[in-house]
Amino acid sequence: MATTLVIDPITRIEGHGKVVVELDDNHNVTDAKLHVVEFRGYERFIQGHPYWEAPVLMQRICGICFVSHHLAGAKALDDLIGVGPASGTALTPTALKMRRLGHYAQMLQSHVTAYFYLVVPEMLFGIDAAPEQRNFIGLIEANPELVKRVVRLRKWGQEVIETVFGKRMHGISSVPGGVNKSLTAADVRRFLEGDEGLPSVDQVIEDAQLGLQMFYDFHDKHRSEVDGFAVVPTLNMCLVNDEGDVDYYDGRLKVVDDRKEVVQEFDYRDYLDHFSEGIEKWSYMKFPYLTALGRDAGSVRVGPLARMNVTRSLPTPMAAEALERFHAYTGGRANNMTLHTNWARTIEIIHAAEVVRDLLNDPDIQRDDLVVSPGADAWVGEGVGVVEAPRGSLLHHYRADREGNITFANLIVATTQNNQVLNRTVRSVAEEYLAGQAVITEGMMNAIEVGIRAYDPCLSCATHALGQMPLTVTVLDRKGRVLDERVR
Repeated sequence: MATTLVIDPITRIEGHGKVVVELDDNHNVTDAKLHVVEFRGYERFIQGHPYWEAPVLMQRICGICFVSHHLAGAKALDDLIGVGPASGTALTPTALKMRRLGHYAQMLQSHVTAYFYLVVPEMLFGIDAAPEQRNFIGLIEANPELVKRVVRLRKWGQEVIETVFGKRMHGISSVPGGVNKSLTAADVRRFLEGDEGLPSVDQVIEDAQLGLQMFYDFHDKHRSEVDGFAVVPTLNMCLVNDEGDVDYYDGRLKVVDDRKEVVQEFDYRDYLDHFSEGIEKWSYMKFPYLTALGRDAGSVRVGPLARMNVTRSLPTPMAAEALERFHAYTGGRANNMTLHTNWARTIEIIHAAEVVRDLLNDPDIQRDDLVVSPGADAWVGEGVGVVEAPRGSLLHHYRADREGNITFANLIVATTQNNQVLNRTVRSVAEEYLAGQAVITEGMMNAIEVGIRAYDPCLSCATHALGQMPLTVTVLDRKGRVLDERVR
Protein backbone atom coordinates (compact mmCIF):
# COMPACT_ATOMS: atom_id res chain seq x y z
CA MET A 1 0.00 0.00 0.00
CA ALA A 2 1.45 3.40 -1.04
CA THR A 3 2.08 5.75 1.87
CA THR A 4 3.12 9.33 2.57
CA LEU A 5 5.47 10.15 5.44
CA VAL A 6 5.20 13.67 6.87
CA ILE A 7 7.72 15.19 9.29
CA ASP A 8 6.17 18.41 10.53
CA PRO A 9 7.82 20.53 11.77
CA ILE A 10 11.54 19.86 11.48
CA THR A 11 13.25 20.38 14.83
CA ARG A 12 16.43 22.19 15.88
CA ILE A 13 16.48 24.63 12.99
CA GLU A 14 15.57 28.31 12.72
CA GLY A 15 12.03 28.62 11.37
CA HIS A 16 9.28 26.24 10.35
CA GLY A 17 9.38 23.54 7.71
CA LYS A 18 8.17 20.05 7.06
CA VAL A 19 9.29 17.07 5.00
CA VAL A 20 6.97 14.93 2.91
CA VAL A 21 8.22 11.56 1.67
CA GLU A 22 6.10 9.52 -0.73
CA LEU A 23 6.50 5.73 -0.83
CA ASP A 24 5.11 3.27 -3.36
CA ASP A 25 3.41 -0.04 -2.60
CA ASN A 26 6.81 -1.65 -1.98
CA HIS A 27 7.86 1.18 0.34
CA ASN A 28 10.39 2.55 -2.13
CA VAL A 29 10.83 6.32 -2.16
CA THR A 30 9.16 7.95 -5.16
CA ASP A 31 9.53 11.56 -4.03
CA ALA A 32 10.78 13.62 -1.07
CA LYS A 33 10.42 17.36 -0.55
CA LEU A 34 11.33 19.99 2.01
CA HIS A 35 8.31 22.28 2.38
CA VAL A 36 8.86 25.73 3.86
CA VAL A 37 5.52 26.63 5.37
CA GLU A 38 6.02 30.08 6.87
CA PHE A 39 5.94 33.49 5.25
CA ARG A 40 7.34 36.77 6.59
CA GLY A 41 7.38 39.39 3.82
CA TYR A 42 10.13 41.76 4.95
CA GLU A 43 10.81 42.76 1.36
CA ARG A 44 7.39 44.45 1.37
CA PHE A 45 7.53 45.76 4.95
CA ILE A 46 10.59 47.90 4.20
CA GLN A 47 9.04 49.74 1.25
CA GLY A 48 8.23 53.35 2.11
CA HIS A 49 10.75 53.48 4.95
CA PRO A 50 13.73 55.85 4.80
CA TYR A 51 16.70 54.06 3.24
CA TRP A 52 18.93 54.49 6.30
CA GLU A 53 16.59 52.31 8.35
CA ALA A 54 17.28 49.23 6.21
CA PRO A 55 20.30 47.76 8.08
CA VAL A 56 18.52 48.14 11.43
CA LEU A 57 15.07 47.00 10.32
CA MET A 58 15.89 44.18 7.92
CA GLN A 59 18.19 42.40 10.39
CA ARG A 60 15.11 41.69 12.51
CA ILE A 61 14.26 38.96 10.05
CA CYS A 62 16.46 36.80 12.26
CA GLY A 63 17.75 36.59 15.81
CA ILE A 64 20.59 34.30 14.74
CA CYS A 65 22.40 35.84 11.74
CA PHE A 66 21.34 39.45 12.26
CA VAL A 67 24.93 40.67 11.91
CA SER A 68 25.06 39.36 8.35
CA HIS A 69 21.79 41.11 7.45
CA HIS A 70 23.00 44.29 9.14
CA LEU A 71 26.21 44.29 7.10
CA ALA A 72 24.69 43.22 3.78
CA GLY A 73 22.16 46.03 4.20
CA ALA A 74 24.88 48.52 5.11
CA LYS A 75 26.92 47.56 2.05
CA ALA A 76 23.85 48.00 -0.16
CA LEU A 77 23.34 51.48 1.29
CA ASP A 78 26.98 52.37 0.66
CA ASP A 79 26.33 51.65 -3.01
CA LEU A 80 23.00 53.47 -2.95
CA ILE A 81 24.49 56.75 -1.72
CA GLY A 82 27.58 56.51 -3.94
CA VAL A 83 30.21 55.26 -1.48
CA GLY A 84 32.30 52.08 -1.69
CA PRO A 85 34.18 50.10 -4.34
CA ALA A 86 31.51 50.53 -7.03
CA SER A 87 31.87 54.31 -6.87
CA GLY A 88 35.62 54.41 -6.37
CA THR A 89 35.22 55.98 -2.91
CA ALA A 90 36.47 53.55 -0.29
CA LEU A 91 35.30 53.27 3.29
CA THR A 92 37.86 54.33 5.87
CA PRO A 93 40.17 51.56 7.13
CA THR A 94 38.57 51.89 10.56
CA ALA A 95 35.03 51.49 9.24
CA LEU A 96 35.94 48.51 7.08
CA LYS A 97 37.87 46.73 9.82
CA MET A 98 35.20 47.37 12.45
CA ARG A 99 32.59 45.80 10.18
CA ARG A 100 34.89 42.85 9.49
CA LEU A 101 35.62 42.44 13.19
CA GLY A 102 31.94 42.12 14.04
CA HIS A 103 31.36 39.90 11.02
CA TYR A 104 34.00 37.35 12.04
CA ALA A 105 32.85 37.45 15.67
CA GLN A 106 29.40 36.41 14.44
CA MET A 107 30.92 33.67 12.29
CA LEU A 108 32.63 32.35 15.41
CA GLN A 109 29.66 32.35 17.77
CA SER A 110 27.11 31.22 15.15
CA HIS A 111 29.21 28.24 14.02
CA VAL A 112 29.94 27.29 17.63
CA THR A 113 26.21 27.29 18.34
CA ALA A 114 25.32 25.24 15.26
CA TYR A 115 28.09 22.71 15.75
CA PHE A 116 28.11 22.08 19.48
CA TYR A 117 24.46 22.70 20.32
CA LEU A 118 22.86 21.01 17.31
CA VAL A 119 25.36 18.60 15.72
CA VAL A 120 27.66 17.25 18.44
CA PRO A 121 24.85 15.55 20.44
CA GLU A 122 24.22 13.29 17.43
CA MET A 123 27.94 12.62 17.07
CA LEU A 124 28.23 11.71 20.74
CA PHE A 125 25.04 9.73 21.28
CA GLY A 126 24.10 8.57 17.77
CA ILE A 127 21.23 9.23 15.38
CA ASP A 128 19.15 6.51 17.04
CA ALA A 129 19.57 7.83 20.60
CA ALA A 130 16.50 8.90 22.55
CA PRO A 131 15.54 12.56 21.94
CA GLU A 132 15.72 13.33 25.66
CA GLN A 133 19.42 12.40 25.56
CA ARG A 134 20.34 13.60 22.08
CA ASN A 135 20.45 17.33 22.88
CA PHE A 136 22.58 19.96 24.57
CA ILE A 137 21.31 19.01 28.03
CA GLY A 138 22.49 15.47 27.37
CA LEU A 139 25.85 16.89 26.34
CA ILE A 140 26.09 18.81 29.62
CA GLU A 141 25.49 15.62 31.57
CA ALA A 142 27.98 13.61 29.50
CA ASN A 143 30.83 16.14 29.29
CA PRO A 144 30.37 19.22 31.51
CA GLU A 145 33.97 20.42 31.03
CA LEU A 146 33.53 20.50 27.25
CA VAL A 147 30.29 22.43 27.61
CA LYS A 148 31.93 25.01 29.90
CA ARG A 149 34.55 25.71 27.24
CA VAL A 150 31.90 25.88 24.49
CA VAL A 151 29.73 28.32 26.46
CA ARG A 152 32.80 30.43 27.23
CA LEU A 153 33.76 30.48 23.54
CA ARG A 154 30.29 31.46 22.42
CA LYS A 155 30.03 34.14 25.11
CA TRP A 156 33.31 35.70 24.00
CA GLY A 157 32.01 35.99 20.45
CA GLN A 158 28.76 37.54 21.64
CA GLU A 159 30.64 40.06 23.76
CA VAL A 160 32.69 41.15 20.75
CA ILE A 161 29.49 41.51 18.71
CA GLU A 162 27.89 43.68 21.42
CA THR A 163 30.96 45.89 21.71
CA VAL A 164 31.31 46.36 17.95
CA PHE A 165 27.65 46.86 17.05
CA GLY A 166 26.38 48.57 20.22
CA LYS A 167 23.87 45.84 21.10
CA ARG A 168 24.07 42.11 21.71
CA MET A 169 21.31 41.56 19.16
CA HIS A 170 20.20 43.74 16.24
CA GLY A 171 23.08 46.18 16.27
CA ILE A 172 23.10 49.85 15.38
CA SER A 173 26.70 50.67 14.44
CA SER A 174 26.78 50.40 10.63
CA VAL A 175 25.56 53.53 8.87
CA PRO A 176 25.64 54.58 5.21
CA GLY A 177 29.29 55.21 4.41
CA GLY A 178 30.81 53.69 7.52
CA VAL A 179 30.23 53.06 11.22
CA ASN A 180 29.32 55.19 14.21
CA LYS A 181 31.95 53.94 16.66
CA SER A 182 35.36 52.34 17.01
CA LEU A 183 36.86 50.41 19.91
CA THR A 184 38.59 51.91 22.91
CA ALA A 185 41.94 50.74 24.22
CA ALA A 186 40.09 49.22 27.18
CA ASP A 187 37.81 47.27 24.81
CA VAL A 188 40.78 45.86 22.95
CA ARG A 189 42.67 44.98 26.12
CA ARG A 190 39.61 43.21 27.54
CA PHE A 191 39.29 40.87 24.56
CA LEU A 192 43.00 40.28 24.10
CA GLU A 193 43.82 39.65 27.75
CA GLY A 194 40.44 38.59 29.14
CA ASP A 195 38.84 39.61 32.42
CA GLU A 196 36.68 38.02 35.08
CA GLY A 197 34.30 35.69 33.28
CA LEU A 198 35.80 36.34 29.84
CA PRO A 199 38.73 34.37 28.38
CA SER A 200 41.75 35.86 26.62
CA VAL A 201 41.99 35.64 22.86
CA ASP A 202 44.67 32.94 23.22
CA GLN A 203 42.23 30.81 25.24
CA VAL A 204 39.58 31.44 22.60
CA ILE A 205 41.83 30.18 19.81
CA GLU A 206 42.68 27.12 21.88
CA ASP A 207 38.99 26.42 22.49
CA ALA A 208 38.20 27.05 18.81
CA GLN A 209 40.21 23.93 17.94
CA LEU A 210 37.94 21.65 19.98
CA GLY A 211 35.38 21.14 17.24
CA LEU A 212 37.93 20.15 14.60
CA GLN A 213 39.51 17.50 16.82
CA MET A 214 36.07 16.17 17.72
CA PHE A 215 35.26 15.81 14.03
CA TYR A 216 38.55 14.00 13.37
CA ASP A 217 37.91 11.60 16.25
CA PHE A 218 34.32 10.91 15.19
CA HIS A 219 35.30 10.53 11.55
CA ASP A 220 38.03 8.02 12.37
CA LYS A 221 35.48 5.81 14.16
CA HIS A 222 32.57 6.22 11.73
CA ARG A 223 34.24 6.95 8.41
CA SER A 224 31.90 4.97 6.16
CA GLU A 225 28.74 6.33 7.79
CA VAL A 226 29.96 9.94 7.62
CA ASP A 227 31.36 9.74 4.10
CA GLY A 228 28.40 7.82 2.69
CA PHE A 229 25.64 9.95 4.19
CA ALA A 230 23.87 12.02 1.49
CA VAL A 231 26.60 12.50 -1.10
CA VAL A 232 25.02 15.24 -3.22
CA PRO A 233 27.06 16.70 -6.11
CA THR A 234 26.29 20.28 -7.07
CA LEU A 235 28.00 23.57 -7.93
CA ASN A 236 29.68 25.57 -5.15
CA MET A 237 29.59 29.36 -4.75
CA CYS A 238 31.04 32.03 -2.47
CA LEU A 239 32.61 35.49 -2.45
CA VAL A 240 36.28 35.56 -3.45
CA ASN A 241 39.06 38.14 -3.44
CA ASP A 242 41.34 39.09 -6.32
CA GLU A 243 43.35 35.89 -5.81
CA GLY A 244 40.23 33.77 -6.14
CA ASP A 245 40.13 32.72 -2.47
CA VAL A 246 37.21 33.17 -0.11
CA ASP A 247 36.55 36.65 1.30
CA TYR A 248 33.78 36.70 3.88
CA TYR A 249 32.97 40.41 3.58
CA ASP A 250 33.53 41.51 -0.03
CA GLY A 251 34.68 40.45 -3.48
CA ARG A 252 33.18 38.74 -6.53
CA LEU A 253 30.91 35.70 -6.64
CA LYS A 254 32.69 32.61 -7.91
CA VAL A 255 31.03 29.32 -8.89
CA VAL A 256 33.05 26.11 -9.33
CA ASP A 257 32.11 22.61 -10.43
CA ASP A 258 33.05 19.16 -9.13
CA ARG A 259 36.57 19.51 -10.56
CA LYS A 260 36.85 22.96 -8.95
CA GLU A 261 36.94 24.57 -12.35
CA VAL A 262 35.35 28.02 -12.60
CA VAL A 263 31.85 27.89 -14.06
CA GLN A 264 31.11 31.58 -13.61
CA GLU A 265 32.69 34.51 -11.78
CA PHE A 266 30.98 37.90 -11.68
CA ASP A 267 30.33 41.14 -9.81
CA TYR A 268 27.53 40.38 -7.35
CA ARG A 269 25.85 43.66 -8.29
CA ASP A 270 25.07 41.98 -11.61
CA TYR A 271 23.32 39.00 -9.99
CA LEU A 272 20.11 39.61 -11.94
CA ASP A 273 22.07 38.96 -15.15
CA HIS A 274 23.15 35.55 -13.88
CA PHE A 275 20.46 34.14 -11.57
CA SER A 276 16.82 33.18 -12.03
CA GLU A 277 14.46 31.99 -9.31
CA GLY A 278 12.12 29.02 -9.66
CA ILE A 279 8.95 28.67 -7.60
CA GLU A 280 6.83 25.73 -6.44
CA LYS A 281 3.26 25.61 -5.15
CA TRP A 282 4.34 23.53 -2.14
CA SER A 283 6.93 25.95 -0.69
CA TYR A 284 7.22 29.64 0.14
CA MET A 285 10.98 29.42 -0.51
CA LYS A 286 12.28 30.10 -4.02
CA PHE A 287 14.78 28.00 -5.98
CA PRO A 288 17.63 30.17 -7.38
CA TYR A 289 19.77 28.85 -10.22
CA LEU A 290 22.27 30.07 -12.80
CA THR A 291 20.15 31.08 -15.77
CA ALA A 292 22.62 29.89 -18.37
CA LEU A 293 22.65 26.33 -16.98
CA GLY A 294 19.00 25.87 -16.07
CA ARG A 295 17.40 24.94 -12.78
CA ASP A 296 18.83 21.45 -12.26
CA ALA A 297 22.38 21.94 -13.53
CA GLY A 298 22.59 25.57 -12.36
CA SER A 299 21.63 25.26 -8.69
CA VAL A 300 24.43 25.97 -6.23
CA ARG A 301 25.55 25.06 -2.74
CA VAL A 302 26.66 27.87 -0.43
CA GLY A 303 27.97 27.90 3.14
CA PRO A 304 30.95 26.28 4.89
CA LEU A 305 31.29 23.26 2.60
CA ALA A 306 30.97 25.38 -0.55
CA ARG A 307 33.49 27.94 0.71
CA MET A 308 36.09 25.29 1.54
CA ASN A 309 35.51 23.76 -1.90
CA VAL A 310 35.96 27.09 -3.68
CA THR A 311 38.90 28.54 -1.77
CA ARG A 312 42.42 27.28 -2.37
CA SER A 313 43.84 28.72 0.84
CA LEU A 314 43.02 30.65 4.00
CA PRO A 315 45.18 33.54 5.27
CA THR A 316 45.49 32.38 8.91
CA PRO A 317 47.97 29.61 9.78
CA MET A 318 45.95 27.08 11.81
CA ALA A 319 42.94 27.25 9.52
CA ALA A 320 45.18 27.01 6.45
CA GLU A 321 46.76 23.82 7.80
CA ALA A 322 43.33 22.29 8.48
CA LEU A 323 42.17 23.29 4.98
CA GLU A 324 45.10 21.43 3.37
CA ARG A 325 43.94 18.21 5.05
CA PHE A 326 40.38 18.89 3.95
CA HIS A 327 41.43 19.34 0.32
CA ALA A 328 43.71 16.30 0.36
CA TYR A 329 40.88 14.03 1.51
CA THR A 330 39.08 14.33 -1.84
CA GLY A 331 42.19 14.45 -3.98
CA GLY A 332 41.61 18.01 -5.06
CA ARG A 333 38.04 17.52 -6.23
CA ALA A 334 35.01 19.19 -4.66
CA ASN A 335 33.75 17.57 -1.47
CA ASN A 336 30.06 16.60 -1.86
CA MET A 337 29.66 14.68 1.40
CA THR A 338 26.91 16.42 3.33
CA LEU A 339 28.25 15.62 6.79
CA HIS A 340 31.63 17.04 5.84
CA THR A 341 29.90 20.40 6.12
CA ASN A 342 30.60 19.97 9.83
CA TRP A 343 34.31 19.52 9.04
CA ALA A 344 34.27 22.74 7.02
CA ARG A 345 32.39 24.52 9.81
CA THR A 346 35.06 23.65 12.38
CA ILE A 347 37.78 25.00 10.08
CA GLU A 348 35.86 28.27 9.84
CA ILE A 349 35.54 28.47 13.63
CA ILE A 350 39.34 28.42 13.88
CA HIS A 351 39.74 30.88 11.00
CA ALA A 352 37.25 33.33 12.52
CA ALA A 353 39.02 33.25 15.89
CA GLU A 354 42.39 33.89 14.24
CA VAL A 355 41.04 36.79 12.17
CA VAL A 356 39.37 38.40 15.19
CA ARG A 357 42.67 38.19 17.07
CA ASP A 358 44.52 39.87 14.20
CA LEU A 359 41.92 42.64 13.91
CA LEU A 360 42.03 43.30 17.65
CA ASN A 361 45.76 43.88 17.30
CA ASP A 362 45.25 46.31 14.41
CA PRO A 363 45.53 49.97 15.57
CA ASP A 364 43.03 51.10 12.91
CA ILE A 365 40.08 49.80 14.96
CA GLN A 366 40.80 52.43 17.63
CA ARG A 367 40.89 55.43 15.28
CA ASP A 368 38.16 58.04 14.87
CA ASP A 369 37.92 58.29 11.08
CA LEU A 370 34.58 56.49 10.83
CA VAL A 371 32.43 57.76 7.94
CA VAL A 372 32.96 58.79 4.33
CA SER A 373 30.46 61.33 3.03
CA PRO A 374 29.41 61.04 -0.61
CA GLY A 375 29.85 63.91 -3.02
CA ALA A 376 26.97 66.20 -3.88
CA ASP A 377 26.23 64.34 -7.10
CA ALA A 378 27.10 60.83 -5.87
CA TRP A 379 23.54 59.61 -5.24
CA VAL A 380 22.85 56.39 -7.14
CA GLY A 381 19.49 55.38 -5.70
CA GLU A 382 20.21 51.66 -6.00
CA GLY A 383 22.59 49.34 -4.18
CA VAL A 384 23.48 45.70 -3.73
CA GLY A 385 25.34 44.22 -0.79
CA VAL A 386 26.64 40.66 -0.37
CA VAL A 387 28.45 39.04 2.55
CA GLU A 388 29.28 35.46 3.41
CA ALA A 389 26.92 34.76 6.30
CA PRO A 390 27.64 31.68 8.42
CA ARG A 391 25.13 29.78 6.26
CA GLY A 392 26.47 31.14 2.96
CA SER A 393 26.15 34.00 0.48
CA LEU A 394 23.58 36.62 1.55
CA LEU A 395 22.36 39.33 -0.84
CA HIS A 396 20.44 42.56 -0.14
CA HIS A 397 19.26 44.76 -3.02
CA TYR A 398 17.50 48.10 -2.47
CA ARG A 399 16.21 50.99 -4.56
CA ALA A 400 15.15 54.37 -3.16
CA ASP A 401 13.55 57.49 -4.63
CA ARG A 402 15.03 60.99 -4.47
CA GLU A 403 13.21 61.61 -1.20
CA GLY A 404 15.16 58.73 0.30
CA ASN A 405 12.28 56.27 0.66
CA ILE A 406 12.80 52.63 -0.26
CA THR A 407 10.79 51.60 -3.30
CA PHE A 408 12.15 48.09 -3.85
CA ALA A 409 13.88 45.41 -1.80
CA ASN A 410 15.03 41.92 -2.70
CA LEU A 411 16.84 39.41 -0.51
CA ILE A 412 18.44 36.15 -1.55
CA VAL A 413 19.63 34.40 1.58
CA ALA A 414 21.92 31.42 1.96
CA THR A 415 19.17 28.93 2.79
CA THR A 416 17.31 29.97 -0.35
CA GLN A 417 20.43 29.38 -2.44
CA ASN A 418 20.68 25.93 -0.81
CA ASN A 419 17.02 25.07 -1.40
CA GLN A 420 17.61 22.78 -4.35
CA VAL A 421 20.53 20.92 -2.75
CA LEU A 422 18.58 20.68 0.51
CA ASN A 423 15.77 18.91 -1.31
CA ARG A 424 18.27 16.59 -3.00
CA THR A 425 19.73 15.83 0.42
CA VAL A 426 16.30 15.02 1.86
CA ARG A 427 15.63 12.63 -0.98
CA SER A 428 19.06 11.00 -0.68
CA VAL A 429 18.60 10.35 3.04
CA ALA A 430 15.03 9.16 2.55
CA GLU A 431 16.15 6.67 -0.09
CA GLU A 432 18.89 5.36 2.19
CA TYR A 433 16.93 5.14 5.44
CA LEU A 434 13.30 4.62 4.39
CA ALA A 435 13.48 2.29 1.39
CA GLY A 436 11.59 -0.90 2.21
CA GLN A 437 10.63 0.29 5.70
CA ALA A 438 6.99 0.16 6.77
CA VAL A 439 7.38 1.16 10.42
CA ILE A 440 8.40 4.62 11.62
CA THR A 441 11.40 4.68 13.95
CA GLU A 442 13.04 7.52 15.84
CA GLY A 443 16.28 7.05 13.93
CA MET A 444 14.43 7.15 10.61
CA MET A 445 12.85 10.50 11.44
CA ASN A 446 16.04 11.95 12.82
CA ALA A 447 18.25 10.87 9.90
CA ILE A 448 16.33 13.19 7.59
CA GLU A 449 16.66 16.03 10.09
CA VAL A 450 20.40 15.36 10.45
CA GLY A 451 20.77 15.90 6.71
CA ILE A 452 18.85 19.17 6.90
CA ARG A 453 20.67 20.41 10.00
CA ALA A 454 24.05 19.96 8.30
CA TYR A 455 23.17 23.11 6.33
CA ASP A 456 22.14 24.96 9.53
CA PRO A 457 19.15 26.33 7.57
CA CYS A 458 17.38 29.52 8.58
CA LEU A 459 13.87 29.27 7.19
CA SER A 460 12.79 32.52 8.84
CA CYS A 461 15.35 34.36 6.72
CA ALA A 462 14.61 32.34 3.64
CA THR A 463 10.88 33.11 3.56
CA HIS A 464 11.10 36.55 4.55
CA ALA A 465 7.98 32.66 13.44
CA LEU A 466 7.32 32.12 16.55
CA GLY A 467 5.74 29.25 18.45
CA GLN A 468 6.29 25.79 19.80
CA MET A 469 8.00 23.24 17.60
CA PRO A 470 6.84 19.69 18.27
CA LEU A 471 7.55 16.99 15.71
CA THR A 472 4.63 15.01 14.32
CA VAL A 473 5.18 12.19 11.83
CA THR A 474 2.12 10.75 10.16
CA VAL A 475 1.89 7.85 7.71
CA LEU A 476 -1.12 8.01 5.41
CA ASP A 477 -2.35 5.68 2.72
CA ARG A 478 -3.13 7.12 -0.68
CA LYS A 479 -6.72 7.76 0.36
CA GLY A 480 -5.51 9.96 3.21
CA ARG A 481 -6.28 7.49 6.01
CA VAL A 482 -3.89 7.57 8.98
CA LEU A 483 -1.93 4.34 9.29
CA ASP A 484 0.51 5.39 11.99
CA GLU A 485 1.42 8.57 13.86
CA ARG A 486 4.10 9.59 16.32
CA VAL A 487 4.50 12.86 18.20
CA ARG A 488 7.52 14.15 20.10
